[in-house]
Amino acid sequence: MLLESLYFVSALTIPMNDLLNTLAREQLKADLPEIRPGDTVRVSVRVVEGNRERLQNFEGTVLRVRNGGVDKQITVRRIASGVGVERTFMVHSPRVEKIELVRHGHARRAVIDPRPSINLCLRQRHAQADGFAPRG
Repeated sequence: MLLESLYFVSALTIPMNDLLNTLAREQLKADLPEIRPGDTVRVSVRVVEGNRERLQNFEGTVLRVRNGGVDKQITVRRIASGVGVERTFMVHSPRVEKIELVRHGHARRAVIDPRPSINLCLRQRHAQADGFAPRG
């Protein structure tokens, strides 16, 4: 009886915030590249069709990056058959298999507006010997 009451008290003394932060840290993926608006990425997404599951690649330009931590989202836009297609991905979702950085782009805005009336030049960042140029 006394042992059960001690266990109950110790469970209540753990702050709920610490418990949620611990669970959130377990869900984070460690092998993600640093992504910014203007970058070209290839996102491999698990797609379920009936009883089969396959990987589908979605390659395009990152329009915006939202939130941080477990809730981090990226919006990627590509042109498919002459039509612009935008998809928003939860970066740490189990449906997202991997995110590959194809090339760094240099955008002068935090959110890129895809309308053709706004002329936006996405310059490629110059690569260094080890691959990509540093941010900054």
